[in-house]
Amino acid sequence: MRYLHTMVRISNIEAALDFYCAKLGLKEVRRVESQQGRFTLIFLAAPDDAAAAEATRAPMVELTYNWDPEAYAGGRNFGHLAYQVDDIHALCERLMKGGVVVNRPPRDGKMAFVRSPDGISIELLQKGEALPPCEPWKSMPNTGVW
Repeated sequence: MRYLHTMVRISNIEAALDFYCAKLGLKEVRRVESQQGRFTLIFLAAPDDAAAAEATRAPMVELTYNWDPEAYAGGRNFGHLAYQVDDIHALCERLMKGGVVVNRPPRDGKMAFVRSPDGISIELLQKGEALPPCEPWKSMPNTGVW
């Protein structure tokens, strides 16, 4: 058995790709459009997984956009996606500058949470040892839910 992908539904392709790719840093690996099924599937991989994802189709996140409008609720009960990152402070700073709320700041230099435009919780975990706690993260309160 091996892990292939996690599917999350999105309501706006442009907003989702802005968050997952432009801000979070994932790479689009492939895209499937079905006229008959009236949906678009967009497969994303972390930069360090992109080559493997192209060759093996794993590990990836599958963004599913249904062309006919639907209301999606309950992103919180999904749980979360988790990514290991090289510098949690730098990534959180880049996300904040891009307008993303850091719901659980990396006060401990090890873990943070943000949410996608569709309410999917994303856990960010520092690669290796925790970074030394520093401002603005050290004194930043939690915001919302994750």
